[in-house]
Amino acid sequence: MILAGAGSGKTRVLVHRIGHLIREKGVPPTAILGMTFTNKAAEEMRERVAGLIGKEKAKQVTLSTFHSFCMKILRKDIERLGFTSRFSLYDERDMKRLVTLVAEDLFGEQDLSPIVHSVMTAKGKGKRPEGKLGELYDKVHIAMRAHNAVDFDSLLSLTVELFKNFPEVLETYQDRFRYIMIDEYQDTNPIQYELASMLAKKYKNLCVVGDDDQSIYAWRGAEIQHILEFPADATIKLEQNYRSTSHILQAANAVIRNNLVRHDKTLKAAKESGDTIEIFNAPTDQDEVDAVIDRILHLKEHKNLRWKDMAILYRSNQLSRLFELKLMNTSWRKEGRFVRGVPYQVFGGMDFFERSEVKDLMSYLRIFANERDQEALLRIVNYPKRGISNQTLDKLTTYNRQNNIPLLELMQGITKHNPDLLNLMEELTPQGIKGINAFVTLYEKAQERFATSSLSEALQWLVETIDYKKTIFDEVKSEKAREFKWENVQECIRALNHYENQESSPTLEDFVSGALLDNRKDKRKESLADDKLNLMTFHSAKGLEFPAVFLIGIEDNLIPHVKSQTEQGIEEERRLLYVALTRAMQYLSLSMARKRVRHGKLEATNPSRFLFEIPKEILRVTSWKFA
Repeated sequence: MILAGAGSGKTRVLVHRIGHLIREKGVPPTAILGMTFTNKAAEEMRERVAGLIGKEKAKQVTLSTFHSFCMKILRKDIERLGFTSRFSLYDERDMKRLVTLVAEDLFGEQDLSPIVHSVMTAKGKGKRPEGKLGELYDKVHIAMRAHNAVDFDSLLSLTVELFKNFPEVLETYQDRFRYIMIDEYQDTNPIQYELASMLAKKYKNLCVVGDDDQSIYAWRGAEIQHILEFPADATIKLEQNYRSTSHILQAANAVIRNNLVRHDKTLKAAKESGDTIEIFNAPTDQDEVDAVIDRILHLKEHKNLRWKDMAILYRSNQLSRLFELKLMNTSWRKEGRFVRGVPYQVFGGMDFFERSEVKDLMSYLRIFANERDQEALLRIVNYPKRGISNQTLDKLTTYNRQNNIPLLELMQGITKHNPDLLNLMEELTPQGIKGINAFVTLYEKAQERFATSSLSEALQWLVETIDYKKTIFDEVKSEKAREFKWENVQECIRALNHYENQESSPTLEDFVSGALLDNRKDKRKESLADDKLNLMTFHSAKGLEFPAVFLIGIEDNLIPHVKSQTEQGIEEERRLLYVALTRAMQYLSLSMARKRVRHGKLEATNPSRFLFEIPKEILRVTSWKFA
């Protein structure tokens, strides 16, 4: 186990370990598996490994996220579990809709949000709940099989199920990957832990890298016990920090030392002491905004920092709103003249494949790839409008659930005037039946197109056939928004074309699921190339670094958060502040407001209890008004 403190160069250690195994120990590159949590981390590792051992050998090393790794395994062997290899990948929105639909049958039309939340959480942990919730949990899994669909959680749990039920499949992967490495081990959830344990059980060559002090994802199912109780034959601590000044590290060490549940380690600075840490308390939240932006403008103009060298970090997303309003209207000096509006970017915005016009196209592709993908079908069966009303859809989905007939198959039966469906057809309006006929005709023509043309040509045909451009232009009044949405449609076609050119055996199902997996990747570092001031949450900032960092809203009920007041919750919040502190390389400012608007009222606040854990001698208390 390698305990890698913040800024200690853990990626370099992982990369050199891979290089050492191949060059010095004679391990075949194909025998090495490196598991990461983001595609970006896997790509970065591959580039660095290529620099050590060459591109050809680096290509043979399997460096992948848990989800992508499991996707490949399931595409090959999921038929053993009652799915077909053309299964769809459901995102969180698809899953919520499906769980809600199944819950309505079981619980009636009450407020289902807490029930849906409980089952979604249980799915993430791979733990079946008790009682009625357990019944819902089982029915959701049955529905997933009926739709031939998996979600991100079941990519992992189904792989574990496959390995348990078919030991020969597990042994194939154990024999192939004799050397396993896992990055960010503190972020593993129980299913990932079980998967890693199964793969490593035969040869016991497992190397995990992580930092319990940066375990900040308990709310996502991560369990810190995995790294705290790892049965290591050897433990190596990386405590030399190459990022931050010693004053910044003294503050971080002092805070995290108050956690009782942790591996003992202390970050040591490779850099000099640097400036002390600035701390100020503004009268109101608006005054805090003004004070922080004044300091940022000073650093830009007098310390030659670029916008992208600076970051404003906060515990809760709502704190960014006042900053955005102020930044849009702030004037600053550019090449001898004043310019209005500071360039900035807020992380956590909408991704390309989340945009409605792209999701619509992807839903068409999903149903063409997997005729049982009911969530995709429901999204586009009446889009563009075909006269299939919500009442018609309600009758169809009720019939399909009660009689266990896939929705598309049911619609095809109506089109063919199946005598078994006469009673159902009598309940439908002529307009509804006409719409069903139109969709089934489109589906059958599309199947023929996708079988005989290139995938991107077939998608271009679909866009023209459904007159998608007219639909967008009819719905959206702003010329700029129309152009933006239409450009996204064109980009989707280009993305499919690019995928075809990259793959030797391109398939529609791989493109669709690959796009969803890719959409979860870490895109932050691509965005950081732009010269813009960075606004992000403490969680979003993990793994990044900036010459100047402003931590705002350092107040009780914000950090630690009002909802994290248990002993475990406080320790996680302290780790979160530790992560935020260690993003700063040279300049660090901590600020708070004596009064902050909450629920429309200006309320008094208290400084965060964590501030009192930082030694006074490394803090520089200043007036909020910047001189």
